[in-house]
Amino acid sequence: MPIDVVIAGAGPNGLMLACELALAGVRPLVLERLPGPSDEQRANGLVGQVVRMLDRRGLHERLTGSTAPPQPAPFFMFGAFPLDLAALPDNPIYLLMVPQRRIEQVLAERASELGVEVRRGHEVTGLIQEPGTVTVEVTGPAGPYRIETRFLVGADGGHSLTRKLAGIGFPGVTTDRTISRSAHVSVPAELIDPAGGGLAVPGYGSVPPFMHHRTERGLLSFAPFPSGPPLVSTTELLPSGDDDRGQHEEPLTVSELRDSVQRVLGVDVPLGPPEGAGPHMLRRLTGGNTRLADRFRDRRVLLVGDAAHVHSAIGGPGLNLGLQDAINLGWKLAAELGGWAPPGLLDSYEAERRPAGQRVTMHTQAQAVLIGPGGQVTALRELFGELLADRHTVRHLADLVAGADIRYDMGTVPSDVGAASLTGRWAPDLLLHTETGPVRLAELTRDARPLLLDLTDGGTLADDAAPWRDRVDVVTTRCEDPKVTALLLRPDCYVAWASASPRPDDQQREELRSALTRWFGHPAAARAEAAGHLPSGVRM
Repeated sequence: MPIDVVIAGAGPNGLMLACELALAGVRPLVLERLPGPSDEQRANGLVGQVVRMLDRRGLHERLTGSTAPPQPAPFFMFGAFPLDLAALPDNPIYLLMVPQRRIEQVLAERASELGVEVRRGHEVTGLIQEPGTVTVEVTGPAGPYRIETRFLVGADGGHSLTRKLAGIGFPGVTTDRTISRSAHVSVPAELIDPAGGGLAVPGYGSVPPFMHHRTERGLLSFAPFPSGPPLVSTTELLPSGDDDRGQHEEPLTVSELRDSVQRVLGVDVPLGPPEGAGPHMLRRLTGGNTRLADRFRDRRVLLVGDAAHVHSAIGGPGLNLGLQDAINLGWKLAAELGGWAPPGLLDSYEAERRPAGQRVTMHTQAQAVLIGPGGQVTALRELFGELLADRHTVRHLADLVAGADIRYDMGTVPSDVGAASLTGRWAPDLLLHTETGPVRLAELTRDARPLLLDLTDGGTLADDAAPWRDRVDVVTTRCEDPKVTALLLRPDCYVAWASASPRPDDQQREELRSALTRWFGHPAAARAEAAGHLPSGVRM
């Protein structure tokens, strides 16, 4: 019997997808070519909408050790410009400063709890697509073997072999003149600004913490993480005509990074080796790629994360984009496997997530221009700085960076004008009042099921949703937010239908039933029993 889904890659995106599938009752198998979890220092945290999404799956508490919900950040950056976010209503920028290896650890633990099998040291080396299955060729510790699966998902990074084997193009732009260096270091205590935590560099001035600091010679960032040594990073342009890559083949040293800092700032900063136990980052990257797969699906092969898009790491958008790919795909793939997916549901994965990838590749390329060296860029930055005096511009950029500007096409515009602005957008955080006390919306989305939130007078919508009770949960409760009285949420927490009417009329109820059919298929009696699932009915 074929395995439901094989996922190539046990990084954050592959593990997140595996968790989403398992929550939906699907049996995934994860294959990872590396023999064990990597100690390589990569991302240092999460930025944007995905922080709140992890809260809605109960993972934020595991990553932070705190039951407190995520809180928006008072500032962030765009193209080495500070964004003052404190005054923004409904600030969309959330940060979670957790190393990527810890994120992978938590996701691996969650996947194990859900019964997901992860085979490490097993690499996908080939695939053969049949009308109803994919035969996956694998090389493991005991030698080559084959697996038959209904779907194969490539979560195997920017050099994805899955993408190449499927014949999916990866067009884009390669730059080879930039060189970036990053390392954990030690910094003399007298250079740390006691007020702001940044660097106070004699002969130069202040370098703020956790910000990109641009000069006409390059870019510098100083990140004094609370746990572990500070991280210093630089970006420079290679000299024009410098084609000798040999000088950059040896491993990076702290001394080389110190020389780079001196070139960027024009003064020496006495950096030393990091203190404490590692692993410590010591990484040099020459050149960069901005690429977007020309399609995210080829029949029964799909792509998520870096396998589908690569771009500059500026602003940390990678995991925000990739993890939301996984969450968008998971429930749709489960619906297809479960037999209740409406026509076109699985195709909507690419239709929704490829434009999101285009947005990220666009704004990271724009930021790369803004942080570049030279007097012409300085002039551009002067103009851009004037635009940032407008709070609407700050809001626009904050939404862009967070991924909060995404609005999916839900098929119809609701007749309820008061709720039209919510449809297609990510569901707002709501505090609900139940008989047992207050409950956050995030606490009702942990199981990744579709959810109808009925806040109408008397809870009148349960009967409308009853034919979908095997697939859609209904919560009847109260909320003090006057802007909404009902929300139909997809498992990825995007609003498929909304109402602002205390008592929805017949047309609005018909629109609800239409949305239920569009996203969760036609009603089917006894489908849950046939699939071995019990209907959840109405929850309170």
